[in-house]
Amino acid sequence: MTEPAAALPIPPEIAPERTLNAAQWGMASFLVSEVAFFSTLIVAYVTFLGRDVVGPLPAEALSLKLAFGTTLCLVASSIFIHFAEGALRRGNNASFKLLWAATIALGVAFLVGTAYEWHDLIFEKQLTISRNLFGTTYYTLVGFHGLHVTVGVIAMSIILLLAARGAITKEHETGVQLVSWYWHFVDVVWIVVFLVVYVGAKGGSV
Repeated sequence: MTEPAAALPIPPEIAPERTLNAAQWGMASFLVSEVAFFSTLIVAYVTFLGRDVVGPLPAEALSLKLAFGTTLCLVASSIFIHFAEGALRRGNNASFKLLWAATIALGVAFLVGTAYEWHDLIFEKQLTISRNLFGTTYYTLVGFHGLHVTVGVIAMSIILLLAARGAITKEHETGVQLVSWYWHFVDVVWIVVFLVVYVGAKGGSV
């Protein structure tokens, strides 16, 4: 009489592999193209740095103190939008709206700080976009970043308006997440710009 075959061990259950949906892939692809776009602008800025024969030069014109303040606004906004996204996921709409509004306010504060800086550069330091190579590359790089911040503020304001009407719930998490990704990207780009343009200018006295 033969012995019964031993029961084979049951393999552990494999968790389904997480992947991005079509909207997430679309935003990820867009952000990758934006990385290439801003990389080109930053390389152009660095390439022409120090080649001017007329001023003002970066070390003479830029305010590291003001730029540090606007940078803090964007870094703080990334923290607020992270917690806002979490609040929506938990179904806490009141916290979501409060944190989302704080993110918008910090984005607006960044834009106001940039506008104040540009006013000083143009009317006090006489640095215009056609003044020298520094002016051309600086206004192009910082201007396009400011445009991206403006688009982000508009998108977040639309979501806040819809949330105030009760049209945004945790079922709309993906749409909110895509805007959050965009905002984090804008913040990361600015940190690179801050280090290259502002800290680099003061460190190298260019």
